[in-house]
Amino acid sequence: MKKYSIVIVDNDEDELFFMKEAFDTTGLFDILAQCESGDELMDWLNNKPFNLPDVILSDLNMHGKNGYDIIQGVKDTAYLAHIPVVITSTSSTQTIIDKCIAKGAAAYLVKPSSFIEYQPFIKKLHQLIEEKQLVR
Repeated sequence: MKKYSIVIVDNDEDELFFMKEAFDTTGLFDILAQCESGDELMDWLNNKPFNLPDVILSDLNMHGKNGYDIIQGVKDTAYLAHIPVVITSTSSTQTIIDKCIAKGAAAYLVKPSSFIEYQPFIKKLHQLIEEKQLVR
């Protein structure tokens, strides 16, 4: 199985902690950075043009730049436009999912409701990347 590099964006420290634990346990991804906002992500990406991730996993609802802003910012930046942005949120509302996809998200995954569900979530993300061939 291919191992992908990823940047995680979430403003909730607990979510970041549980995600990191699951990512580390599954061994399917290398975490390049964990950012707490879209602003922090864009700064990180602009300062690392030679160490870009294969994929960005971003929370939808955050202060400052949110998931929608991240999708747009990545799409509008020529050297970033190839990076798939996967949006994650606790919402399973179809209109929100559709809006994210319409704006250019590569995929949308509903966040786990408990920390023990993070490993299956990470495996599902990896499977999604492989099946949809999101990474070139």
